Amino acid sequence: MTPAARVQSAITILDSVIAAARSQGAPADRILADWSRANRYAGSKDRRAIRDLVYAAIRACGPVPANGRAAMLLLASRDAELAALFDGSGYGPPAIGAGEEPASAGVAPQWLVERLAASDITGEEAEALLGRAPLDLRVNTLKTDRAALILPEPAEELPLPNALRLPVGTQVEQWPAYCDGLVEVQDAGSQAMCLAAAAKPGELVIDLCAGAGGKTLALAAAMANEGTLIAADTDRGRLSRLAPRAARAGARISETILLNPGRELEALGPWQGKADMVLVDAPCSGTGTWRRNPEARWRLTAQELARLAQLQARLLDVAATLVRPGGRIVYITCSLLDEEGAGQVGRFLAANPAFTAQPVELPLGTPRGVGKRLTPHHAGTDGFFIASLSTA
Repeated sequence: MTPAARVQSAITILDSVIAAARSQGAPADRILADWSRANRYAGSKDRRAIRDLVYAAIRACGPVPANGRAAMLLLASRDAELAALFDGSGYGPPAIGAGEEPASAGVAPQWLVERLAASDITGEEAEALLGRAPLDLRVNTLKTDRAALILPEPAEELPLPNALRLPVGTQVEQWPAYCDGLVEVQDAGSQAMCLAAAAKPGELVIDLCAGAGGKTLALAAAMANEGTLIAADTDRGRLSRLAPRAARAGARISETILLNPGRELEALGPWQGKADMVLVDAPCSGTGTWRRNPEARWRLTAQELARLAQLQARLLDVAATLVRPGGRIVYITCSLLDEEGAGQVGRFLAANPAFTAQPVELPLGTPRGVGKRLTPHHAGTDGFFIASLSTA
């Protein structure tokens, strides 16, 4: 493909990404994969170049752009070589017309920029949300330790017990260490959350929002497969991926429970008032993960954010019925908005005087409310909020 044809292909893909964002359709990575399957003439270098253009345009645009061409024109306004490819030749894009306006730049749609600013995410903190995420590994202590692990490529050691960082694009999934379950791909921020949760061998731990089980596996390792670990979620598809992951990692999950949304306690009745720790890795806006899913900021609405906040509050109430006297709730979101983090926990504590906040012990992050917050700018990880709440 010619460079100009790559630009036009990126514009076509962006049109689909923008339409999907407006209709809550397929994510950008799936749209790119579908395009690649349907256009076999594009070689690996072509696909890589087109992907880079698509994601560069997504990151550059704040509000949802009118179309893919407007998004690409924003990049062209900053890059003369890219602008020169709008020459109308062959399979390339038509020439840039007089007065043709590019999409608007920015971190996010204006309403969301204001919500972030209210949570003290501005300037470099906000801009860092749209950088490229690193590739982090967690050493699986059920099978090895960091000192004994031998990898095909050198890795940076991070200030967490089992965290390693590799260059983006490293084909970790092809390594024997990955296939044998010695390492898991997991962002260092997510690893930090599991470290702060402080699950111990012999405890009864409930992962209330287990999803596909990334944090569940880390909890199993922290517990050394001793005790009772319950993985629960309302998403059958995601939960079904936990069993093969656990088998590869050598992690023992005591029970996997599919929950009925809004009626979670029906399935969790046997453990009410018995859990040493309930992990609430709550569904959220995902503002802390925009480096991985930059088009997510085009999908979020104020109405959806309000719905998520209500869901988080209800899950905290569910967790409160499961934890034993002297036990704890560990509340986590991959959001940097206070209404999903510090504010959410503050409301829970005000309504539940039997619970008190405990210090969160972590080598990363800064205090936020009664908890701690990690941001891409300061911690170099995905964005997270965590709080630990215990009963008397």
